[in-house]
Amino acid sequence: MPLIAFATVPATTANLGPGFDCIGAALTLYNQFDFVLGSEFSSEPLKINVVGSQSSQVSTDSSNLVYQAFAKFYEQLQQTPPPVEITVKLGVPLARGLGSSATAIVAGLLGANQLAGTPLSTREIIELAIAMEGHPDNVVPAIQGGCRLSARQDDGQWQICEVTWHNTILPVVAVPNFTLSTEEARSVLPLEVSRRDAIFNISHFGLLIKGLERGRGDWLKTALKDRIHQPYRQFLIPGYQVVEQAALAAGAYGLVISGAGPTLLALADVQNAKAVATAMTEAWNSQGIPAQSRVLALDTQGARSSREMRR
Repeated sequence: MPLIAFATVPATTANLGPGFDCIGAALTLYNQFDFVLGSEFSSEPLKINVVGSQSSQVSTDSSNLVYQAFAKFYEQLQQTPPPVEITVKLGVPLARGLGSSATAIVAGLLGANQLAGTPLSTREIIELAIAMEGHPDNVVPAIQGGCRLSARQDDGQWQICEVTWHNTILPVVAVPNFTLSTEEARSVLPLEVSRRDAIFNISHFGLLIKGLERGRGDWLKTALKDRIHQPYRQFLIPGYQVVEQAALAAGAYGLVISGAGPTLLALADVQNAKAVATAMTEAWNSQGIPAQSRVLALDTQGARSSREMRR
């Protein structure tokens, strides 16, 4: 009877404008992962199956990020990874700024933890995930759900807190049919920022937290502005300004780049969310760029994992 672990991990949106590299939110869009434990006599130490429209873009050897995280877990335990068959069911678009790599890292760690009998705590999984990803803004909400703010302590550990997200605020994502790598998006950022821009972002980030908490759209219209990363990255996203103008005209509080992009995220109220989604799709289509827009919600549960013996 094989031992099987399951993990479902939500997409995430990071930065939310002025919150560069420190805040992220889990969304109601998911990747699913199955891990079937082999034996030491298994003919194949690793087999990876990928299901979904972008499956051809996912590696199926040991370079696969899910397996990299799986192996990292056993390295943490100072053990050799066991033979495993991994099935990935894609629901989160790849390389679009919706945390697809974070879902892979989180799933690999959680799947391994389940197969090993959960020797690591959630906190230890979080620390491993952040170390692999390099920053906390995607992996933390992917694991814990909701909107999460992370700050590093003097001892190198992470202090994480939940950010209240008012239920009248809906995230609307517009996903174009082109990709943008995180490496390219980071390469255009300046190494230093002015004091004026730092103060601008600090004040707007504080207002963002309160606007999300209170459901104050008038505050969010100001708060979603940023001077640290978006002014540089928007030029990597064709049609950015057209989509932004269309979203605002349809009633969005504001529009930001989701993660490293190219997905664009608008925040809107319940009454305007569908109109905003339609306007964003049509705006990108007018530029000759196919896109899909969706009204989502905040995932408050985060990653789910379990295991079972199957006959």
